[in-house]
Amino acid sequence: MIENLLEVRQKLKSKDISARELTQSYLDRIEQVDGDIKAFLKVTPEKALAAADAADKRIAAGDDAPLLGVPVAVKDVLSTKDIPTTCGSKILDGFIPQYNGTAVQKMIDAGAVILGKTNTDEFAMGSSTENSGFYTTRNPWDTTRVPGGSSGGSAAAVAANMAPLALGTDTGGSVRQPGSYCGVVAIKSSYGRVSRYGLIAFASSLDTIGTFGKTVEDAAHLLHIIAGYDLKDSTSINEPVPDYVATLRDGVKGLKIGVPEEYFVDGMQPQTEAAVRAAIAQLEALGAEIHEISLPHTKYALSTYYLIAPAEASANLARYDGVRYGNRKNEHELWDTYKTTRGDGFGDEVKRRIMLGTYALSAGYYDAYYGKAQKVRTLIKLDFDNAFETVDIICTPTTPSPAFKIGEKSNDPLQMYLEDVFTLPASLAGVCGINVPCGFDDNHLPIGMQIIGPYLQEAVICRAAFAYEQATEWHKRSPNL
Repeated sequence: MIENLLEVRQKLKSKDISARELTQSYLDRIEQVDGDIKAFLKVTPEKALAAADAADKRIAAGDDAPLLGVPVAVKDVLSTKDIPTTCGSKILDGFIPQYNGTAVQKMIDAGAVILGKTNTDEFAMGSSTENSGFYTTRNPWDTTRVPGGSSGGSAAAVAANMAPLALGTDTGGSVRQPGSYCGVVAIKSSYGRVSRYGLIAFASSLDTIGTFGKTVEDAAHLLHIIAGYDLKDSTSINEPVPDYVATLRDGVKGLKIGVPEEYFVDGMQPQTEAAVRAAIAQLEALGAEIHEISLPHTKYALSTYYLIAPAEASANLARYDGVRYGNRKNEHELWDTYKTTRGDGFGDEVKRRIMLGTYALSAGYYDAYYGKAQKVRTLIKLDFDNAFETVDIICTPTTPSPAFKIGEKSNDPLQMYLEDVFTLPASLAGVCGINVPCGFDDNHLPIGMQIIGPYLQEAVICRAAFAYEQATEWHKRSPNL
């Protein structure tokens, strides 16, 4: 099995393998193992092979597009033309968009072959992929455990070698956290760095699109392709996109790394803390400077996020009424149709967040909850701004512990929300972050280190992650399936 992008491109360029043969090998792999993992909601073999045949013709004509003939997977919250897009929700079961999201279209323009759509917590609301309206994805390292969420399907697909690359989305940690649980590289872009056009909204001021790969170089390469300004997205940033791969080998000598005391807390799994501290020590051995720092408002990030994100979700999900698209449950009265459609179509977690958000926005409570949360969000952002005046990047654990058992936290929403406690602050601040594998615990479960960078400084976090990756062997391990 060809596992990473560099190998894939070399094989295609040298014509050791055709795009059709390569695509078929991944389709065979999906058929072989996805019955156990359930990473995909929809596999599109006919479309994939047709795209592969088109890629082979372009290769024969001398075309050298950066993803030409490379298979990819796409999280099912991104619109894909003529391919079902459900957001993991029964309320959108059968919905087929008539256009591609910008990030998807950029991959297609670069020659990518879409294998299918990956599973997700419903409307990207969750930390385990157990909230999918269809089924739970399983962690390839231990199928009794979750892959993380909400981009659990994409992370699991890459970890299980069902795709060399995948797109995910990150609202509060939904790329980085499953990247950590599944032992793959995962990049959260800065807010506005990648167009959100075609991304079905959860929380509009927080949603970002990110990439998964087996290596830092692979994930950085895909990010470079999908990043950039887009007139179709009013929040898109009109700034030049650097070549993230070009600077990967610049090393970390003299780089100032901040280690925040608030991210090493009681209740963390000791092996996780030990692995991350060892990873930071490795970066120091490579020439980086380590500085203890403080991000004092970190403790408010969880409560701030779970006011802002549900409030925005409440507004965004009001459109799902069964009239314009998706499933419709017809009743005699219009309001009964709305209630039945939404009651049957939405799962428990989505309903919980809609109610939380509606309450936070309601008359008499807006200033006390949503308004105050926005003020605290500003303080969290200022923490990062102040820190980046003295350090170049920040290193932390990605999660407090490795992947938990399926069903272990299903009846305790607070414990589930705490799985994102280390990823939420960067999301609220709008800055970029990357997960890089940095060890395994005694149960042979992956542990990840999070590297956070200033706004639009994806190049520096990729460079630091690459330096660490090249000095270690963790990324070379694969689950035994």
